[in-house]
Amino acid sequence: MLNISENSISKHIKQKDFKAFKVLEEFSYFKFSRRAVILFLLGLLVFLLLPWTQNIQTNGYVTTISPEQRPQSIQTVIAGRLEKWYVKEGDFVNKGDTVVFMSDAKSEYFDPALIERTQEQLDAKMGSSDSYEAKISAIQNQYAALQGGMQLKLRQLENKILQTTNKVQMDSIDLVAYQTNLKIAENQLVRTQELHEKGLKSLTELQEKEMKVQEANAKVTVGRNKLLNTRNELLNLDLEMSSTEQDYRDKLAKAQSDIQSALSAKLGTAAEVSKLRNQISNYSQRQRLYYVTAPQAGYITKAIKKGVGEVIKEGTDIVSIMPQDYDLAVEVYVKPQDLPLIQQGDRVRLRFDGWPAIVISGWPEASTGVFTGKVFAMDRFISSNGYYRILVSPDPDDREWPDKLSMGTGVQTFMLLNNVPIWYEIWRQLNGFPPDYYSKEKRSPEPLKLKAPLKSVK
Repeated sequence: MLNISENSISKHIKQKDFKAFKVLEEFSYFKFSRRAVILFLLGLLVFLLLPWTQNIQTNGYVTTISPEQRPQSIQTVIAGRLEKWYVKEGDFVNKGDTVVFMSDAKSEYFDPALIERTQEQLDAKMGSSDSYEAKISAIQNQYAALQGGMQLKLRQLENKILQTTNKVQMDSIDLVAYQTNLKIAENQLVRTQELHEKGLKSLTELQEKEMKVQEANAKVTVGRNKLLNTRNELLNLDLEMSSTEQDYRDKLAKAQSDIQSALSAKLGTAAEVSKLRNQISNYSQRQRLYYVTAPQAGYITKAIKKGVGEVIKEGTDIVSIMPQDYDLAVEVYVKPQDLPLIQQGDRVRLRFDGWPAIVISGWPEASTGVFTGKVFAMDRFISSNGYYRILVSPDPDDREWPDKLSMGTGVQTFMLLNNVPIWYEIWRQLNGFPPDYYSKEKRSPEPLKLKAPLKSVK
C-alpha cells in the first residue's frame, strides 16, 4: 500500500496476517544485491586488466603478387573484322593457341598477293642497284683512263717544251754566230773600202764585201726571226700544257661528279630496297597478327566482343583470360593514420569470404578458421580513394591458404599491433585515438654519429 490517500487503512490491516508480506520480510534481497555488485565489479576489473592485441581491421580482396599473373584482356594489334572463333568461355588454352581469326579492314591490305607484288618491286629495285653499281664501276674506269691520258699528254708536252727549249738555245747560238759574221763582214767591208780608195782593191772586191755584209745581215735577221718564232712556240707549249691540264681536270671533275651522282642514286635505291624489305616484313608480320593467340596458359573467362563479322579497332579488348599459374596475395587499403604502424613483414590475420571462422580480433590465439599472411609490399603514394594500398602474401611458416580461393574473393584482415590491457583499448576507442605505436625503439632514437675531423684546427 502506498498510503497516498488521506484516508489510510494501514491502521486497520495487519501485514502479519498475509503470507506475501511475511515472505518479503524474510527475504534478504539487500544482502544479495550487494554481493552481486561486488562480484560484477571484481569481474569487470579482471576483464579490464586482461591483455588485448591491438589491430587494424580493414577489408580487401584476393589478387596476385605478380602483375602478369592477374586476369588480363587479350587485345588485337591491328584493326580488322572477326571471322572465326576458336574458343568459348571457360576453355583452357595454352600459350600460343589461336583464340580468334580476323581479316584486314584497311583497303591498302586487301590485295591477296600483296607480299608477292612487293617482292617483285624489291627485286626490281635490287636490279636497279646492281646497274648503278656497274655504272659506278664504268665511270671509275673512265676516271682512271682520264688520269692516265692526262699524265701521258702532260709528259708529251713536257718533252716538246724541253725540245723547244733546246731549240731556243741553239737558235740563240746561231744568232750570235750570225751577228759575229756580220761584224766580221762589216769590218772587212770597211778595210776593203779604204784599200779601194787607195787603189789597192778593185771595185769588184769591194762589191763582193758589200754582198757578204748583206748576206750576213740577212742571216742575222733570219736567225733573229727564227729565235723569236721558237720562243713563241715555247710559250704556246706552256699555254697548251696549262690548257690541256685544265681540260683534263674538267673531265675528271665531271667523271667524279658522275660517280657521286651514281653513288647517290645507288644509296637512294638501297634506301628504297631497305624500305621495301621493311614493308615485306611488316606485311608478313601483319598476316600473322590475323590470328590472335593467347599470351599465356589460362582459362577464357569472358568474351568481350561477340559474333562474327564485327569490325574492331586496334587495341580493342576481345576476350579476358585468367592465367593458370599464379601466386595468391591479398590487396587491402588502410587509413593514412594507420600507415606508420605497419612495416613490411608484419603478420596479418585473414578471414576469407565463404570459409567459416570465429574471429576474436583482440585474442588472435582464440580465433578459429582464420589464416595468416605477411605484409609483402606497401604503396608510398596515396591511392585515389584516399587510402594506402598494401599487398599481403601467404606466411610460409603457417598453414597454407585454401586451394579453392578465386580472384576477387572478399577478405577481412586484422593487422596485429601491440599487446595492451583491455581498459586501454576501450579508452583509446572511446577517444578515437590511433593505436599506440610508440615503442621503445621509437622513443629512444639512435644518437647522431658525428664524423671526426681529419685534422683539428688550432
